[in-house]
Amino acid sequence: MDTLSRRWARLEPHTTMTGPDDDRPRPAVLLFHGCGGLRGHLPKYAGVAKAAGWRAFTVDSYAPRGWSREFAMATVCTGLLLRGAERAGDILAALHGVSRRPDVDASRIALAGWSHGGWGIMEAMSADRSRPALGLADPGAVGLDGVIATYLAYPYVGVAALNRMRPWRHCPRTLAVIARSDHLTTVRNAERVHGMVRDCGVEVETWIADGSHSFDEPMTAPPMRYDPGLAGEALRRFRALLEDVAAAPAV
Repeated sequence: MDTLSRRWARLEPHTTMTGPDDDRPRPAVLLFHGCGGLRGHLPKYAGVAKAAGWRAFTVDSYAPRGWSREFAMATVCTGLLLRGAERAGDILAALHGVSRRPDVDASRIALAGWSHGGWGIMEAMSADRSRPALGLADPGAVGLDGVIATYLAYPYVGVAALNRMRPWRHCPRTLAVIARSDHLTTVRNAERVHGMVRDCGVEVETWIADGSHSFDEPMTAPPMRYDPGLAGEALRRFRALLEDVAAAPAV
């Protein structure tokens, strides 16, 4: 079983940092792709984070495992491999590694996930980390106190997400994007899941975007369809979240 350090040692060479050209400690957002792997929309979010004064770390979960996009589409997207709980191990390991960087303010970190990546974030927030879990021997060795926000873009909350109604153990401010025409979940199911997160007593903003799953990804693979207008609005809301939580006084 992996430790946080071993998992991060594999992920780090395949993690891309985008941010201001300096070495001062800045807030950081960790970006986790969907089941289709790294796609053309994530650099846009990283660029928006940079413009807001944040460092963005885009984590590739497939390259360290030697997986191609085609392999991932046939296995991860179908639920055969790397379900949300195991992906949560990548999220905790990346948090462990990034928060130790001298150019990162470890008290101001956001986690952003698209589809499968959002599923992994939700598993990381809700898991019992007092014992080995999420494919890690030491999941509790990284603290979550510095995680001040999550951005969940049409996270997978379908039938395979068995723990989707499990209460979060750490509850940061959250922006949850729901796609009205998402073929993987109903709006009602997604709102119910995000309502559970809101029960933590934390601010959860939900935006129902009038588009399909992956509406912000520049591709069309029916029933998914790119919508440039909604994609632009998603980037605006993402930046607003980062700016709001960066300006908020520390608790």
